[in-house]
Amino acid sequence: MSDWKPLCSVDDIPKLGARRVQRQSGADVAVFRTADDRVFALLDRCPHKAGPLSQGIVFGDRVACPLHNWTIGLADGAAVAPDVGTTPRFAVKVEGGRVFLDLDELNSVATEPVAACAGGCEHA
Repeated sequence: MSDWKPLCSVDDIPKLGARRVQRQSGADVAVFRTADDRVFALLDRCPHKAGPLSQGIVFGDRVACPLHNWTIGLADGAAVAPDVGTTPRFAVKVEGGRVFLDLDELNSVATEPVAACAGGCEHA
């Protein structure tokens, strides 16, 4: 059974936008809200060159990375073809208008530091 960390109200996340969650270890987590109020959470790093997905444009159930316009699926963290790569996703739930993240995942998923890269490297 997971422990759930309360984050904020759904209304605290802008529609078609994101909110960043800082962690003790690893990159921040981006929590996204779609136009129809669905909420998703991904590591705040594009799989292409680690661009900050929280600064991207949300459309439908995807986000466009602000660096090179890669499109990333919010539900699975996968880049849309022809691009390849994934960014880790995090379990999120909404109850009573409040957003919660899985505390175990926040403390264990993608917690290693990731070096910045130049060229065509990918981050998982």
